[in-house]
Amino acid sequence: MLYPITRMRRYRTSEAMRRLTSDIELLPNDLVLPLFLDENLPEDGLHAREVNSMPGVFVHNISSALMIAENAVQKKIPAVILFGIPRQKDEIGSTGDVEPAIVPKFATLLKKRFGKSLLVIADLCLCEYTSHGHCGILTSHGDVDNDLTLQRLANFAKVYAQAGIDVIAPSGMMDGMVAAIRSALDKNEFQNVSILSYSVKYASAFYGPFRDAAQSAPSFGDRKGYQMPYTRSWEAVREAELDIQEGADFLMVKPALPYLDVIKDLKNHFSYPIFAYQVSGEYAMIQHGDRLQLFDGSAVMLESLFAIKRAGATAIITYAALDIF
Repeated sequence: MLYPITRMRRYRTSEAMRRLTSDIELLPNDLVLPLFLDENLPEDGLHAREVNSMPGVFVHNISSALMIAENAVQKKIPAVILFGIPRQKDEIGSTGDVEPAIVPKFATLLKKRFGKSLLVIADLCLCEYTSHGHCGILTSHGDVDNDLTLQRLANFAKVYAQAGIDVIAPSGMMDGMVAAIRSALDKNEFQNVSILSYSVKYASAFYGPFRDAAQSAPSFGDRKGYQMPYTRSWEAVREAELDIQEGADFLMVKPALPYLDVIKDLKNHFSYPIFAYQVSGEYAMIQHGDRLQLFDGSAVMLESLFAIKRAGATAIITYAALDIF
């Protein structure tokens, strides 16, 4: 007896059929745009410098960044995430949370101009502000002092909340960072400020171009002592679980595309929004591949973002946010 062939190709016969039968969507609502702010750029007029390792990505002064944020709002992108580059750095990152630090200064301007139509997220890590480039305050032996660093993060969080920042995103992978930030926010009556924790942040080689942009590469050693090794699968769920217990509102996986399995694991384990960060190395590879005419960069970018969404990401932080729609 002959059995009929299962005709899966019937679902692919036309663009209309392919759209009708698709169950994964990518919308502007799914995207978050990173913005780099540099105090060293001239303050008057529009000034920006392109990041050599990240074609199409720029570091901005406040006026230039405001223009980019306006573009994001027009394209219905709901959120930006801010990174700051100070004029001066020291061993404890003291220039990041004092007046007129560029991230809280810019956040205040964003909220004044856009109000609730744009969610302002601020990355919170000392690496951008410390002279040594590590994510915390160092001991005399050159190790990161976890608990002393928590005190600095708590003060950053208070300053950021006072500036009107909606969501604080600690990325330094310090133990107890979410609890310290939540306590500082609640103590200062900022109970409605959310925490997006970089819960699952791997010690990845994909961060190189970001460190070029943010001028945050460690001056010695590496960050493997506090970022996660990619050789352990069990640790991701445990880290996310701890952050939830400490008061995180959102969880993040970083990088994204090499860790789709981890995004799926978190989605299956927790009823929390999962953010995925398509990091600088992921973005740069696609851009350079396009420039070398190895492939259609726009098509590869879209395919990559759909893969991240399909794995279970609620939102994607991507440098390509303005180019997708």
